[in-house]
Amino acid sequence: MTSTAHAAHAADLAMPPGSPASGGLGPATRPLSLGLGPGLGKYREILIAVAFFLLFDLAVLVLNFYVSFQIAEDAVAINLAGRQRMLSQRMSKALYASELAVAQGPVPAALVEELQLASRLFDSTLQGFRTGGQVSGGDGRALRLPAATGPRSADILARAIALWEPWRRLMAPLAEASALAQPVIVRSAADYARANNLALLGLMNELTTDLETAAAQRASVLRLVQTGGIVLALLNFLFILFKFVRRLRQSDAAVEQASAETRKILSVVREGLFLLTPGMTLGTQISHSVAGMFGRKVRPGDHFVELLAPLVSAKTLEDARSYVELLFTPHVKEDLVQSINPLTEVELLQPDALGSKRRRFLAMQFSRVLEGREVRHLLVTVQDVTQRVELEHRLEGEQRRAQREFDLLMQAYEADPAALQAFVQRAEASLLEVNDLLRQVDAGTDPALLRRTVERIHRLVHAVKGEASMLALDLLAGTAHAFETQLQGLRDAPAAGGDALLALPLPLEDLLLRLQTLKRSVLRTRAPAPQDGAPAEAERLARQLGHLVGRIAADTTRPATLSTRLAALAELPERTREALAQIAVQLVRNAAVHGVEDAATRAACGKPAQAHIAVELVRDEADQPCLLVRDDGAGIDPARVRQRLLALGWATEAQLAEMSPQQIVAQVFKPGFSTAEQADVHAGRGVGLDIVVNEVRRLGARLLVSSRPRQGTTFRVRFTA
Repeated sequence: MTSTAHAAHAADLAMPPGSPASGGLGPATRPLSLGLGPGLGKYREILIAVAFFLLFDLAVLVLNFYVSFQIAEDAVAINLAGRQRMLSQRMSKALYASELAVAQGPVPAALVEELQLASRLFDSTLQGFRTGGQVSGGDGRALRLPAATGPRSADILARAIALWEPWRRLMAPLAEASALAQPVIVRSAADYARANNLALLGLMNELTTDLETAAAQRASVLRLVQTGGIVLALLNFLFILFKFVRRLRQSDAAVEQASAETRKILSVVREGLFLLTPGMTLGTQISHSVAGMFGRKVRPGDHFVELLAPLVSAKTLEDARSYVELLFTPHVKEDLVQSINPLTEVELLQPDALGSKRRRFLAMQFSRVLEGREVRHLLVTVQDVTQRVELEHRLEGEQRRAQREFDLLMQAYEADPAALQAFVQRAEASLLEVNDLLRQVDAGTDPALLRRTVERIHRLVHAVKGEASMLALDLLAGTAHAFETQLQGLRDAPAAGGDALLALPLPLEDLLLRLQTLKRSVLRTRAPAPQDGAPAEAERLARQLGHLVGRIAADTTRPATLSTRLAALAELPERTREALAQIAVQLVRNAAVHGVEDAATRAACGKPAQAHIAVELVRDEADQPCLLVRDDGAGIDPARVRQRLLALGWATEAQLAEMSPQQIVAQVFKPGFSTAEQADVHAGRGVGLDIVVNEVRRLGARLLVSSRPRQGTTFRVRFTA
């Protein structure tokens, strides 16, 4: 190895401890305090191993620096030892040249300088090898030369000094110019050089070899240290890798276990759970019950608004979008906006296993998932609250029913006890007759008989409704009206069998139960006062008819007044009185609902704002009782009746063309005919005039109708002699 190569190698390895290549001391120690902290306890082994790895690297770097510094010094020493050989040669050459020159004259100044410089450098360097110190380099700069520490350096230097000292003393006088002119002195120094130069040169070669050996030993030590450090670092790295992989596998196992537990929870939890991103898309974890609640397959990444769109109205959808955007706004307090959640009760119609639509209710709650102050997700909890909502509705229905029952009792307490008792008796008898009629019907009943049975039941129920409305018993009237609605469906059905009447006992039972309530709760505590039966009955009928007209006027905005003259009712048998009372009720209702006009129409026709309805029981020219019910309304319009017959499909244009106006007007008495567009509690079923016809027929009387357009209608019930 040459001295130049040693110097270059030393320069490559001698890096300062704070340089980027060495890594520095400060950053290398910083992770230690973090790795041993209590917050990272689960990574303690890995962090300790990393700390050892860094310590190994640091130790190798420090040792490399030290050995590199030594190698650099060795390179300087080797270079200077090589220079010593050169200097001994230069001194010998200069002496030989001076010996030749002194024989012919003065020694040249260049030779004198050469001898002095070479002698001085050789002597100072030799002393430096022995004790260490500052010497001059080849460029004239001062160099620090450490004392030679080779295995044989001390012996070599001792022998070299023994040879050099006599030579140095012989050359010492040559420093003076006069001595250079004396051939004896020059020749003595030259002779000594010829005798000992090779020996001194050999010693310098040995010194160079010894220094190279020491440098090689140090290089071997560096390689061993580097190899050991690398092996230790590699082992430590493998340990770190093993621990890291082990920890990673443990973490993966824990994550997988947590994921499995999460999947199990999401598979069995009854609530719908999922995360909502700021982009309003669903996260990866979705509970299994969500699909059943929404009635469709739900996948991660689905858009929440698109999921809701088929389930809610456009306004609710827009409100839900705005509400979710509001929750993703960090400065809006979550508690303050919970009350405006538009999805607390979402009504759905979903098909069941049989294909029919089933109503369900979902409640959605939103909770923020925060990272610092940023809202990263919303946790959406979906609950099926159908049972709760249905229970609430049922409770509300029960409360309304209880309130209606209470109102019924209060209305019954306000009614005339005798009129109430008579009504309860007649209604109970009618409903029991309905029950008997239903018992006689089965699946094999003749359709014609079945139709007549339905019409008979309809008349009985309608009569109960009329009397209940006349007494202001609204709950009973409403129940009877609901009963009529079912009967209307059966009557309009083209081919209804006897089994279609199976649902009728339920409303019938409701009516009977309410009548029993009136009997137990009211009539027991309010027995009718003893009165003259017939005259009191006529007065009660007049009051009830007046009340009926008032109620219809208030409900239909058709103002009307009623005048009555029913004193002759007392002269008739009880059965006839009951029949005429029923006829009067239905005819007065018909006049108040269909006969009279509203106030605006009457004003346009020049009539008083309030219509007038009159009910009279008089004797005719044959001294027979005759019931008259007349009004000053619009009269019966044959054209309107004709149009209604066509709309109902009861007659064709050809058939109607063959009828006279009187025959067309007579069609209003057919069961189910009504000019009202929509049925309500007061009219529209086409049963009232049917009851009148049947009661007139049962009395053996005649029903006469006279009507004049825009002047009114008069119904006469005349008894035959």
